[in-house]
Amino acid sequence: MSDLEHDIKVMIIDVLNLEDVSPEDIDAQENLFGDNGLALDSIDALEIGVGVQKKYGIKINAEDKSTRAHFQSVRSLAEFVAAQQAAA
Repeated sequence: MSDLEHDIKVMIIDVLNLEDVSPEDIDAQENLFGDNGLALDSIDALEIGVGVQKKYGIKINAEDKSTRAHFQSVRSLAEFVAAQQAAA
């Protein structure tokens, strides 16, 4: 597991107050939303988005159609964060 993926898992747990979940419980490739994985919803996505913006100083355009794909899994979110940091 990369350090960035681990940091994102910790941030998700903190932002969503997931008391019974540890970073090791979250599969980096598993869907965050829908019926499997963490089964998060759109409110959770908004909270994660705010958390990412605060923690990493990244602008997220909610209107951009690719944004949904970036939030698919911890791994895709980590790749998005890394790409945004490299571009800055």
